Amino acid sequence: MGKAAAMEVSAAAAEAGMMDQGEWRDDDGRARRTGTVWTASAHIITAVIGSGVLSLAWAIAQLGWVAGPAVMLLFAFVIYYTSTLLAECYRSGDPCTGKRNYTYMDAVRANLGGAKVRLCGVIQYANLFGVAIGYTIAASISMLAIKRADCFHEKGHKNACRSSSNPYMILFGVVQIVFSQIPDFDQIWWLSIVAAIMSFTYSTIGLSLGIAQTVANGGFMGSLTGISVGAGVTSMQKVWRSLQAFGDIAFAYSYSIILIEIQASSSPRRHCCILCFLTSSDTIKAPPPSEAKVMKRATMVSVATTTVFYMLCGCMGYAAFGDKSPDNLLTGFGFYEPFWLLDVANAAIVVHLVGAYQVFVQPIFAFVERWAAATWPDSGFISRELRVGPFSLSVFRLTWRTAFVCATTVVSMLLPFFGDVVGLLGAVSFWPLTVYFPVEMYIVQRGVRRGSARWICLKVLSAACLVVSVAAAAGSIADVVDALKVYRPFSG
Repeated sequence: MGKAAAMEVSAAAAEAGMMDQGEWRDDDGRARRTGTVWTASAHIITAVIGSGVLSLAWAIAQLGWVAGPAVMLLFAFVIYYTSTLLAECYRSGDPCTGKRNYTYMDAVRANLGGAKVRLCGVIQYANLFGVAIGYTIAASISMLAIKRADCFHEKGHKNACRSSSNPYMILFGVVQIVFSQIPDFDQIWWLSIVAAIMSFTYSTIGLSLGIAQTVANGGFMGSLTGISVGAGVTSMQKVWRSLQAFGDIAFAYSYSIILIEIQASSSPRRHCCILCFLTSSDTIKAPPPSEAKVMKRATMVSVATTTVFYMLCGCMGYAAFGDKSPDNLLTGFGFYEPFWLLDVANAAIVVHLVGAYQVFVQPIFAFVERWAAATWPDSGFISRELRVGPFSLSVFRLTWRTAFVCATTVVSMLLPFFGDVVGLLGAVSFWPLTVYFPVEMYIVQRGVRRGSARWICLKVLSAACLVVSVAAAAGSIADVVDALKVYRPFSG
């Protein structure tokens, strides 16, 4: 009798344990998500604010006090609206119980499928390659800026203190070759914390220096219409640079590609590998309310917060320097003193971008290596690995990843134009990833009837943003062509 009772107790305990374990799991079997509006907002803000903020003063200088802030507000509204559409696509079917889509590509595959999945993949990977080039340029000019700031401090502001950025690009490339051999470098738990601290450090320093310079000037500089034609600026240059400014602003705001991952993630490791730097392991808890409703509120909070911060950084930079606003606020030497503060800001940029480069290129590495393993499963060249400390070495990985880093470094040395590259990246990725795919997925997900008022409005929005993207890309390309007329490749 005692044994039977013990068995009953044991069975009851096991059942209670299973129920208790089930209480700590979501409907997909993953660890229960505990995130709220505020944690999701923090994730988005941390992901968005980065090196793109440094070019906003230049962008507003091209457009002026009227159009500059207005365009920034317009982009903020479009980003917010299309992000709410994308949030609806986290689950397929029912917004509370439907199948979860863990990544942007999963959502595209579930809603659109076929050739559009491949198109999305090509655009994503091309964008990541471009971001790697942009980060190489940004990191190298920040390293060069530290050297020049010290030179100006020692020899005076009138000294040219000329130097080439090429050695710093090569140094950055060597560091990335080493780090690229560390398995799952992008998933190191403290990477997101360091990146968040660094990005807020240099952004806040840039804002503070802009405010200080404006006070020293005794008022706001700039004009209602931006840079004036004449004095080295032709009417066509004014047009192209104004269009490029659209791309710079789009680059600063781009985050839709990681929105679904923020909704989906359930572990701190995953947060580091979703193309952004996040600051906690919280993610949106299961319904009610639905994840889409929570994410919509989080998007409103984060876009509003980011827009206020961007307005301050861009407008105070323009107020401080007017038409002479540099395309990179911390390396264009509108500021000379305090030189040590500039050094701190630029060092923070370098540290941030060393990690950011790896986070953004890891998906490309993983894709190529999965494809190679599936294509040649019996090849020792691909499959054989040797672990040496934190490194995972294979001939294929060493060869392929080194070649990739070398390619991004060489392209960066050929086109070391930070503002132009940022504008082009923002322009090329804005329409397809921020507008087109979210709109098309929402139409399918919610069964929006073709020809209805909502369908027409969504299509008009998509078409208008396509025109903006094409125009911004044309402006960036025109500025690159103009710069190449006087620039000698590899001259730094």
